[in-house]
Amino acid sequence: MPMAAPTDVLVPAAKLESFIAAIFEGAGCDRAEAWRISTHLLGANLAGHDSHGVARVPRYVEWLQAGYVRKGQNAEVVTDGGCFALLEGHFGFGQTVAPQAVELGIERARQHGVSVIALRNAGHIGRVGDYAETAIRAGLISVHFVNVAGSTLVAPFGGTERRFSTAPFSVGVPLPDRPLVLDFATSLVAEGKVLVASNGGKKLPEGALIEPDGRLSSDPHTLYGDYPPVGPRNPANGKGAIRAFGDHKGSGLAFMCEMLAGALTGGGTAGPVKGRGRISNGMLSFYLSPKHFGTEAEFHEAGRVYLDWVLACRPADPAQPVLAPGDKEAATRAERLAKGVPLQPDTWESILQTARSLGVPEAG
Repeated sequence: MPMAAPTDVLVPAAKLESFIAAIFEGAGCDRAEAWRISTHLLGANLAGHDSHGVARVPRYVEWLQAGYVRKGQNAEVVTDGGCFALLEGHFGFGQTVAPQAVELGIERARQHGVSVIALRNAGHIGRVGDYAETAIRAGLISVHFVNVAGSTLVAPFGGTERRFSTAPFSVGVPLPDRPLVLDFATSLVAEGKVLVASNGGKKLPEGALIEPDGRLSSDPHTLYGDYPPVGPRNPANGKGAIRAFGDHKGSGLAFMCEMLAGALTGGGTAGPVKGRGRISNGMLSFYLSPKHFGTEAEFHEAGRVYLDWVLACRPADPAQPVLAPGDKEAATRAERLAKGVPLQPDTWESILQTARSLGVPEAG
C-alpha cells in the first residue's frame, strides 16, 4: 500500500475534510455541496488514489472561478426510457451531478432489474470507484465507462500524439463481506499521478510518458512543460503524452470509453474539438440486480468460492500475497484513518495558498 514519505505532511482525515469543505464554501459553494466535494476528494486519498484526492483542490477552484465548472447544479433528465436514461450535468461539480446519476441508476435497477444511465457534461467526477462502491452498498453490480471531453492527454498504442483522455473504467461486484472494486485509468498513469509527481510526490514509472520523437519519459515536464515548484500545472503547455496501459489492450479500452461515455452520451470525445476551454466528464453506467436475475444466492456462493480460490494462489513473493480488486484500497483506508493522510509538502502548500486567496484560515 502507499506509504508516507519522510517529508510528507500528515493531516488527520477529519481535519482535512473540514478544511477542504471550508475552502469550497469560501469559493462560493453552499455548505452541502462543499462537503460533498470534500468528502469525495478525501475518500480518494483514503483509498490511496491521491491523484484524484485533495491535490485537485487548487485546480477545482480555478475552474470554478473561470466558469468552467458551475456550483449549485443538478443533473437534468433529457431522455427517460424507464430502464435507461440520459442526464445532462450542466457542467456542475461532478461530486454533485454524478451521485445523482448513480442514485437514479440504483433506483431504476431496483425497479427493473437492470438500468443504463448516461451522464454528459459533468464537472470532474473524481474517483469512479466511489460510485461503484455506492452501487455495491445497494446490492448491485455496476460497470462504468468514463471519458473526459476536451482533454487529450494519452497517445494511442503505436503513436506519439495525444488522442485519448485518461478514460477511467470501473466495475463493482457485491459479495458478502468482501466487495470487489476494479477501478483504473486506461492510461498507464492517471493525469493526477503526473500532477502528484510534479509536486514532489511519488515518481512516475519508467516510460509512463512519451515525447513527440518517440522517446519514453518519466519526467512530468513531458506533459506540463515548464512549471513553478508550487502553483498550477497546465497539460496544454507540454509537448508529450501519457502512454496507454497494456499496449494495444489499454489503448483499445480507452477508445471504447470515448465511444460510449463521450460520443454516445452527446457530451463529446476528447478531441478534436478546438477552443473548448473547459473539460467535462461523460459516464455510461450499467447496473444489474442479482435479486432480479433469481441467482443472488448462487452468485454469492460461487463468487465467494472463486474469490477464496484465487486468493489461495501461491504468491510469487511470500511477502506479497495475491490480492482481490479493492483489497489494497481497503487496507490503505484503514491505515490513513488511523494515522492521517500523507500529502506532499508542495501539494499541501498549494492547498494552503488557495485557502489564503479565499480568506479561509487553516484549520487548527
